[in-house]
Amino acid sequence: MPRTYAVKELYYTLQGEGAQTGRAAVFCRFAGCNLWTGLERDRAGAVCTFCDTDFVGTDGPGGGKFASPADLAHAATLMWNGGRPLTGKPLVVCTGGEPLLQLDVPLIDAFHAAGFEVAIETNGTQPAPPGLDWICVSPKAGAPLRLLHGDELKLVYPQTEPEAQPERFESLEFSHFFLQPMDGDRRIENTQCALAYCLAHPRWRLSLQTHKLIGIP
Repeated sequence: MPRTYAVKELYYTLQGEGAQTGRAAVFCRFAGCNLWTGLERDRAGAVCTFCDTDFVGTDGPGGGKFASPADLAHAATLMWNGGRPLTGKPLVVCTGGEPLLQLDVPLIDAFHAAGFEVAIETNGTQPAPPGLDWICVSPKAGAPLRLLHGDELKLVYPQTEPEAQPERFESLEFSHFFLQPMDGDRRIENTQCALAYCLAHPRWRLSLQTHKLIGIP
């Protein structure tokens, strides 16, 4: 039976963080996550307590329930440059929530057929289907990591738990290692801590959420 894809929002913007900062992309934010319900009443007891994203429901801009891979790929194509012909290297970033709860080979194939490179931003607790062009893993304390290789590992910093310290991940097979300061009331302090760690451990690079700094989605 064909599956339905639940998407919170679908929009065109610039990638704001990590190795592809500044690159135009269509963001496909899937609804749902396995580390938090997305409801504030459940945050304190969640595995991930610091998420800054709304991934509940399908009522965001461009969101909805898509009945087939082709339908969702077509919607992403219309988002790219307002539906004008694909130019450059079109990129779709599958994020969430947790995209690997829904993203599958038929959808990856449909995105490719529409001309897109396919990237994911994942917590790494689910196996990745074949065919992805870019894998970014953001580990969370208390969530066993199953995806141990990819293009970039982006660790929200600081997390206090021993299993979420940067040195825990340095032996994994990733091309880029980023520390991203935890957002919130202590963002400035967290940024200084991440900066200092990167200076002392130059394998790590600092990732800032530039989309928040310049006021884009």
